[in-house]
Amino acid sequence: MKNLTLGKTGITTPQNAFGALPIQRVSTDYAVMLLRKAYDNGMTYFDTARAYTDSEEKVGIAFEGMRDKVFIATKTQAKTGEDLRKDLETSLRLLKTDYIDIYQLHCAPQCFAPDDGTGLYEELLKAKEEGKILHIGITAHKIGVAEEIVKSGLYETLQFPFSYLASDRDIALVKACEEAGMGFIAMKGLSGGLLTNSKACMAFMSQYPALPIWGVQRENELDEWLSFFDEMPEMTDELKAVIESDRKELLGEFCRGCGYCAPCTVGITINACARMSQMVRRAPSAAWLNEHWQAEMAKIDDCVDCGICKTRCPYELDIPNLLRKNLEDYRKILSGEIQV
Repeated sequence: MKNLTLGKTGITTPQNAFGALPIQRVSTDYAVMLLRKAYDNGMTYFDTARAYTDSEEKVGIAFEGMRDKVFIATKTQAKTGEDLRKDLETSLRLLKTDYIDIYQLHCAPQCFAPDDGTGLYEELLKAKEEGKILHIGITAHKIGVAEEIVKSGLYETLQFPFSYLASDRDIALVKACEEAGMGFIAMKGLSGGLLTNSKACMAFMSQYPALPIWGVQRENELDEWLSFFDEMPEMTDELKAVIESDRKELLGEFCRGCGYCAPCTVGITINACARMSQMVRRAPSAAWLNEHWQAEMAKIDDCVDCGICKTRCPYELDIPNLLRKNLEDYRKILSGEIQV
């Protein structure tokens, strides 16, 4: 496992990091066990956010008394400087620390800059001067916004979706960050769970100056990532074939399952239903064809085309049509017209 330095931050960590969004779904004791096991076996970088319910609190409990041994990144979705300060103080309290290594604006719809009227960047600078944050970062989902962020020179790190489904433009973004001295943090390295070959994902990521944060919820998932400290996957012809096959199947408009579109006005579970075609083929199908999911998919018939989900989607997907395509495919699978 090679180490990676995040641009001019000087933060050096193994290229294998812990994404703490999923631990909000497990008990505190189990989450703390996962976090400590990750650290004990080589991981030193842990990513969380104010928006991840109790994730920060669990990270704080796990690393209390050993703050200098780990790097902690968290995020705020604040829209004003005043709200950013409130989020920061809450994060510091929950994380049981007096500083945050990388503090990021979360899912930024634009490149926030000084004098833009929000006060966000000014508050980030103030917090950095106070020593409450060591480095200023930002996360984005839209490639145009991300490119503008890199050109601005205002941020020390960029977090952006990156996997072996990446486009040439995505790969150019990673290289642009490197040239600008910005750390590149790769989220959604499994494309929302659609990619299932961890060796292929790791081998791909190791080719770039990108720090992947793998979302971990179960111990067996963690064990898979930790195994790469002992034997790092190399890009073999076999793994290239896996990647090529997945790219043929999945490239184009697909839902990453982030959930930013929710809630739906008629109760559709968008982040599952909008990618049902892929999930039913890439996971044991029985789990997706039971009565519960048949009822959930049937809700798509109730879509009123209000368009609210489209305005929230960071990938600008045409969600209503994507849902209907998935429903049509799902019904063909249920009827036996399509075999999976």
